[in-house]
Amino acid sequence: MVKETTVKVNYIYKGRILNLRNDDILLPDGRPAMREIVEHSGGAAILAIDENNMVYLTTQYRYPYKGELTELPAGKLDKGEDPFNCARRELREETGLVADSIEFLGQLYPSPGYCEEIIYIFLAKGLHKGEESPDDDEFLVTEKVPFNKLLQMVMSNEIKDAKTIFATLFYSQKYNKDAKQI
Repeated sequence: MVKETTVKVNYIYKGRILNLRNDDILLPDGRPAMREIVEHSGGAAILAIDENNMVYLTTQYRYPYKGELTELPAGKLDKGEDPFNCARRELREETGLVADSIEFLGQLYPSPGYCEEIIYIFLAKGLHKGEESPDDDEFLVTEKVPFNKLLQMVMSNEIKDAKTIFATLFYSQKYNKDAKQI
């Protein structure tokens, strides 16, 4: 395996959500180079599907994109938090739902060229009402859509959020679900 070796870690910024650093490294052939790295604690997203194959989505304004994005309920891992617990917490906070069953579907690296973030994807079933409690700075709308509509939204590029695309396509393939079967 070809590997780069860290020589020195240089922090440029330490923030509430992320840290930015400039690492001095050695390339596999021994030459020096630099890597700009974003440290992020990671996150969890949850594909919540009820007994009628309805999926719960959230729509919220995403400042970096200057517009609203529709996506799965998701959030940042708190320091030391288990991804499973984060997914369960975010489902309750953003939708007011509690799940009888939560299954790990997979994980993804949203920006592997410069960011350490890992997003863990879960499937929630056996849904029942709890109590919504979104974060103080979170303004979102929750909606239910049939899974086949979500799949169509992904395939038409209406959904642009990577974690939502991953979860939808992964679930569709794993459980052999498509718009014609649902």
